[in-house]
Amino acid sequence: MAYKGKRMNPPKFERGQIKIMLILLPLLIFMGMPLVYIAMHAFKPMDELFAFPPTFFVKNPTFENFEKLMKFSRGSGVPMSRYVFNSVIVTLLTVGLSLIFTTMSAFALAKLKFKGRDMMMTVNQTALMFVATAVLIPRYLVIANLGLIDTLWAHILPLVAYPVALFLVKQFVEQVPNALIEAAYIDGATDFIVYRKLILPMIKPAIATATILVFQQVWTNVETSNFFVNEDSMKTLTFYMNSFINANNTVAGQGMSAAATLILFIPNLVLFIILQNGVMNTMAHSGIK
Repeated sequence: MAYKGKRMNPPKFERGQIKIMLILLPLLIFMGMPLVYIAMHAFKPMDELFAFPPTFFVKNPTFENFEKLMKFSRGSGVPMSRYVFNSVIVTLLTVGLSLIFTTMSAFALAKLKFKGRDMMMTVNQTALMFVATAVLIPRYLVIANLGLIDTLWAHILPLVAYPVALFLVKQFVEQVPNALIEAAYIDGATDFIVYRKLILPMIKPAIATATILVFQQVWTNVETSNFFVNEDSMKTLTFYMNSFINANNTVAGQGMSAAATLILFIPNLVLFIILQNGVMNTMAHSGIK
């Protein structure tokens, strides 16, 4: 896009970009410091963990904290591999099912006309006001009456419906031109074909953002393991790590706690790096009508 001889996004570096970098670089460093500190802290030996004054960067990096964490997990009744397996299965199924139901519901609420549509959207918007703790007892009663206590479905079902993701995706689906959808119907497309071949390709940025939101909700969740699961072998890695960090909040356990914190943080960082372009596109299109 050209404006007065200048390009909004020039392919090469221009002097006019210096002022932008001078503004963004300090913000980038400030926001990246906590991430760097988490990584540095996990690789610090014991003497650096409790050095005074405290150091930001690690001087003598070591894997000792991770080795101690693995040895400690092998000595417990349930190996860490079991918690990892539970978390992977729960996360994949929950994110997959949530995205399927979210995108289908967003298409129906945004583009299809049927009785009760406005009421359903009102219910979803009302659900945005409630935190998970407020609906904990109703969730437990539903899970218990379905006979899902101590099963993986006790982790999955309470987290499949995510009102924030539905609201976000619906707003994005509304930007798809109605004329395009009507043309597909004229050509003989069904609702499912319109959803699969037209809607899904056009809302990929919103799907990427919803994926991150749902993943973070599932990966960091400990309530299902606390209240819906009694068997240790059916609990998740996040529950185990959080329990370990709380139980080892001592001088000797600080290194292992730092390693556990980094292990829990890495999947969130990796997923965001993979889907960051979609997230940025979602933010860029959020105000376009």
